[in-house]
Amino acid sequence: MSTVLIVAGLTLVGLFALVIGLQFYMIRKMQANRGQPAPELQGEMGEWLAQGKAGLFYFFSPQCGACRAMTPVVKRLAQERGGVFPVDVSKDLSTARSFGVMATPTVVVVRDAKVDQILIGAQSEAVLSGLI
Repeated sequence: MSTVLIVAGLTLVGLFALVIGLQFYMIRKMQANRGQPAPELQGEMGEWLAQGKAGLFYFFSPQCGACRAMTPVVKRLAQERGGVFPVDVSKDLSTARSFGVMATPTVVVVRDAKVDQILIGAQSEAVLSGLI
């Protein structure tokens, strides 16, 4: 019986390490986009960036718990200020892919036509307001 428990424990530890390792990999891969030119986008987002203005892109999924808390805040900021773009990845996956987004919620700030900042995970209203 003790051998079975040891194997089960090692399996759980291995799975936990794998999940943590994948998260670090995704974060490092997304952070590698900092300083890169912003992708060419269509519509309002593309027009905004073509004018050389800074933009905040908020990538979310309706099924994400942290996103459900952040989305109302971001949408309010989008109404109050220009250059804030909520992007539902379930409806606009191509924009998320063009920025290299691999997790939600993710906030990407573009300045001077380059990816300036990438924040992964839930962010407070104060942090979001400070980015714009």
